[in-house]
Amino acid sequence: MSEQNKQVPRLRFPGFTDAWVKCTFEDLGIITAGGDVNKKGLLLSGNYPVLANALNNDGIIGYYDDYKVSAPAVTITGRGNIGHAKARKISYTPTVRLISLEPFNSDVDFLENLINTNNFFVESTGVPQLTGPQFGHFEVILPKREEQTKIGKFFQHLDNLITVNERELNKLKNLKKSYLEKMFPKNGSNIPELRFPGYTDAWVKCELGDVAEIVGGGTPSTSILEYWNGEINWYSPVEIGNQIYVSSSQNKITKLGLEKSSAKILPAYKTILFTSRAGIGNTAIMTTNGATNQGFQSLVIKEKTDLYFLYSISSKIKEMALQIASGSTFLEISGKSLSSLEILVPNFEEQTKIGKFFQHLDNLITVNERELKKLKELKKSYLNDMFV
Repeated sequence: MSEQNKQVPRLRFPGFTDAWVKCTFEDLGIITAGGDVNKKGLLLSGNYPVLANALNNDGIIGYYDDYKVSAPAVTITGRGNIGHAKARKISYTPTVRLISLEPFNSDVDFLENLINTNNFFVESTGVPQLTGPQFGHFEVILPKREEQTKIGKFFQHLDNLITVNERELNKLKNLKKSYLEKMFPKNGSNIPELRFPGYTDAWVKCELGDVAEIVGGGTPSTSILEYWNGEINWYSPVEIGNQIYVSSSQNKITKLGLEKSSAKILPAYKTILFTSRAGIGNTAIMTTNGATNQGFQSLVIKEKTDLYFLYSISSKIKEMALQIASGSTFLEISGKSLSSLEILVPNFEEQTKIGKFFQHLDNLITVNERELKKLKELKKSYLNDMFV
């Protein structure tokens, strides 16, 4: 491959064919290292922000009447998460954790994404900080200004989509948090603050074992091959994570493995997996029949109990379980202790309405999480393809 071919990205906008040109960051503009600030001289508001280590607005620690770096510029982290950049359209003053680049004739949005590919900072791995001179000596390959601008605008649009999705996701999560606080009784009360119309009865105190059977798990002998690689789902706690539903386990056991262990078949859409050790209270709803290892005390709902209602109060169950868990090596809660936890529940009809409400809200959150993940993966792919 020729040197010219090496200096051309895989993906380009139509009309651009020239090879990209090699230079260093110090060739591109003025590099300024951040310094200490006079905290007593910081203003609560003003035209020129003082930036700390963060690369978003949360990094603003105050304002000055003057500035050290003239916009447009690019801010780069010099400590901690080294080499991450943010384009700045407003003049500012950086603190000691930051490096700034005021380009002579380069597009700042392009430079932000170019730097964030992290291709330039591999050799600085293990170095506790990145100095201005070190940053300036890194070699970079970039196109002419017109192509830079097109690439910069493209990624700016993509970043705006990501920001909009992040805000929407945060709104939904905060909305759910608010409803969880209002639609379930607070401590000392048996009536929630917010209810569906037509429901006025006080919620009834009962034990968790009254509404769900608590079922433990088991592990077939790992030395007997006939017990493994079967068709029965067999979950371990590390598989649960933050997902709401599980349908297939990483490891599977045979019917013989099930019979030769204390593991039990748990029914689909009636079981909430509940981790009982080394991370108590992680939950997921099973959508296919399966079994678990001994790291679970799963909740199999009884008659007149709504599955998603019980799942929606799992954070409260976790909180109570942690208070009574015990163990010298790691915290653990037994099935008997979990079964005796006291909870408040309404009648089945109200449970069902509440369950459907939170299921809808969780579905919206899941859709937004997936969309946000797709956008971030798309950006990562474009970063790989559109830069040399």
